[in-house]
Amino acid sequence: MTSLCGPDDIAGDDRTDLIPPGHRVGDWVVTELIGSGGWSTVYAARPAEENRGLGGGPPEPAEVALKIMPTAGLAPRQARRIVESARREVELGRRAGHPRLIGLRESFVLAAPDLPAVDGAIVLVMERAAGSLRELLDAGVSEADRGRLIAGICEGLAHLHRSGWVHADLKPENVLLGRDGSVKLSDFGLATELTGTHGYVPPMGTLDYLPPERWRAPLGELGVQVRPSADIWALGVVIHEVFASGASPFSGATPVARGAAVQEYGAGRAPLRMDLAVPPFWRALAADCLAPTHAARAPHTAESLLARITAQEGTRARDTRPRRLPGRARAAVLAALLCGTAGAALASDAVREATSGRAGATAGTVRVFNAERGCQDRADRDRQCSLGLAIDPMRPYAAGNVVPTRVWHGDALTADCRLPDGQPVIDEEDLQSTLWFRVRLPRGSAYPVAWLPAVRTKDRPALPGCPRPPAGR
Repeated sequence: MTSLCGPDDIAGDDRTDLIPPGHRVGDWVVTELIGSGGWSTVYAARPAEENRGLGGGPPEPAEVALKIMPTAGLAPRQARRIVESARREVELGRRAGHPRLIGLRESFVLAAPDLPAVDGAIVLVMERAAGSLRELLDAGVSEADRGRLIAGICEGLAHLHRSGWVHADLKPENVLLGRDGSVKLSDFGLATELTGTHGYVPPMGTLDYLPPERWRAPLGELGVQVRPSADIWALGVVIHEVFASGASPFSGATPVARGAAVQEYGAGRAPLRMDLAVPPFWRALAADCLAPTHAARAPHTAESLLARITAQEGTRARDTRPRRLPGRARAAVLAALLCGTAGAALASDAVREATSGRAGATAGTVRVFNAERGCQDRADRDRQCSLGLAIDPMRPYAAGNVVPTRVWHGDALTADCRLPDGQPVIDEEDLQSTLWFRVRLPRGSAYPVAWLPAVRTKDRPALPGCPRPPAGR
């Protein structure tokens, strides 16, 4: 029992390279083979020369990942599985994009009569990642990164579950990492949209991450029932692996043997034994994720787990200060195999700062934006509609870090500089920005200046960069 989009999708093998370097696929030119498996082949690609800079939109990325899913020569049942897997990825990418999901740019059917093996293949054009959590586990995860990585996974799962989807194949291979170490969930080939309390998936999955109930779930006409608590179980296994050098919490020399141990535990015939290397807080978190039944696991949602991590870590735990991957993981550049919404993940504000800031600009106007529609039309400046300005953009944007002066939707503030890499702030649409503006406050205010997060304005004045506030302020 293996996933349609499991690790063999990205691990190189002896399969013949179906598309040679330099061959054009849609608006992209293949540069190299990244990996190949039984169901798909993944290539790195760059934009075709004539398409660069066209359309007046954002610049094309230097490279993308092309996931090629051939259907030629397959039996009808196999071809239907490929088409259904691609449909799930595209559907979720169109409807549930988020910075913690890998980005999908487009999908199309390849017309390649000169390459019969891929003629009619489904092509997914995706954001390219730098590596996977599995590679990072193999290379060794630093202690400082462990909580951040798990929080990023929780954030992605929380968004998926809020959007009415179950991942259904969460594992370290499907947690991809950006070049800056940022976390992005991937591989939605088995993802399913909930109908009420559950959805249906094919009788597939990765054995080491299946909860006890999946081992005995009946196969109906629509597939096997799955609920968000299945993702929570897989998260518990991943947490254990992160803190126990990749080891599963269930003993056994093979996935089947470990699956038998899971069933013994689920039936109450064996206790849960975790590695002593897992710290007490994370041990308790993993134990809640690994509750033996759906009913016992259900209260521990991805959102509630993220809140616990946030409280423990003393930050918003929003992938706050991503670190570069260690050399071994960074060197193995992988394709992003699954999709979020094209454009849903914001470009780095640090990059935008480098391209949009103009030397010599000394002041600009930023107008406050409140996403609550009811607060956009109020003329009475109700305090419930006011927004806070931060004292320090390097600290969490919370009640203890707000100046007494309040602002309202439409207020014009004078900004004198911009900080591209402050504390990340998530807006009401779940988009993240690290950009802040330093604004001047009226004479006599308790603070002469304060900080407005960029998600609270639609303006982007060209201003010089701000010096970073001193640590511990």
